Amino acid sequence: MKRPPATLIASVLAFALLGAACTSNGSDDTQRSPSAGQPMQAFFASYEVLAGQPNRIEVGLMRADQRSLSYGTVEFRFSYLGTQQNPSTAQSGPTATAKFLLVPGMQASSQPKPTFTLPTVARGVYEAQNVVLDKPGFWNVDVVAGLADGSTQSASAKFNVVAKPAYPAPGEKAPKTQNLTMSSKGVPASAIDSRALTGGTGAIPDPELHQTTIADAIKRHEPVFVIFSTPVYCISKFCGPITDSIAQLEKQYSDRALFIHVEIYKEYSAQKKVINQAAADWVFRNGDVTEPWLFEIGSDGRIVDRWENLIDLQEVQQALQKLPPMH
Repeated sequence: MKRPPATLIASVLAFALLGAACTSNGSDDTQRSPSAGQPMQAFFASYEVLAGQPNRIEVGLMRADQRSLSYGTVEFRFSYLGTQQNPSTAQSGPTATAKFLLVPGMQASSQPKPTFTLPTVARGVYEAQNVVLDKPGFWNVDVVAGLADGSTQSASAKFNVVAKPAYPAPGEKAPKTQNLTMSSKGVPASAIDSRALTGGTGAIPDPELHQTTIADAIKRHEPVFVIFSTPVYCISKFCGPITDSIAQLEKQYSDRALFIHVEIYKEYSAQKKVINQAAADWVFRNGDVTEPWLFEIGSDGRIVDRWENLIDLQEVQQALQKLPPMH
């Protein structure tokens, strides 16, 4: 049993969470649909889970009619399945309460319990924090949701837990990367930020996110938050809203940390995809790109924290508020 590539996971999430975008009425979808009795499916959305360390676990929940479960909280129940060499019967593990993370920019709801919605109304994932899984190997998460209509639905997903991180992880020294900036010569604006392709002007939006390299920030011993994303080409469609949100945080907390956006692709077309070296250093592994990621690097040059896929911006804001003013 091998975990599917992250691009496949993101594609499934994008299709399931965004497939109803052609619906134009935009009305709340809390009423029962003709297919309301169909079971939901769980799609594991975290990129890397580390054994013996606190993890953020994200799961998307949806039905075949492209309605996704939104709002409220659900329960995660974990069980260990062994390794590829030594599979075992399921062994009970920890449980956790997972809250719904809404894609930034979408309308929040006071709905206290999970309900199925069109992706035009709400889309996101459920996330449990500080989940410690004690051993590497294959695990299963059973998701149990008590719905707003009084019913209960469940779904499960299998995933891999690794002993050592493949991606830069908290406690490690951050790679001293020379990412593209506003000063970079001989590259198209879209290689610095793919959003330059939108709006018709070719201008790089949020230039304050492209002023310095990760290497220079580390050399200056200043804390930095680095978002790796490709807002235009992002499969899950989470990258654009999250990148915009990080730009807003930069305006609020520029006295606490530096903020850097690293675009994933130097060149992107149906015929050719070239990854920026800075993105490859951090988020390209085993022939596969995972994004978006947000990394917090401390003034000592070590990684403090990392967020993946759909990012809890309240958490990021709290981390920024804990930092002292830089000057």
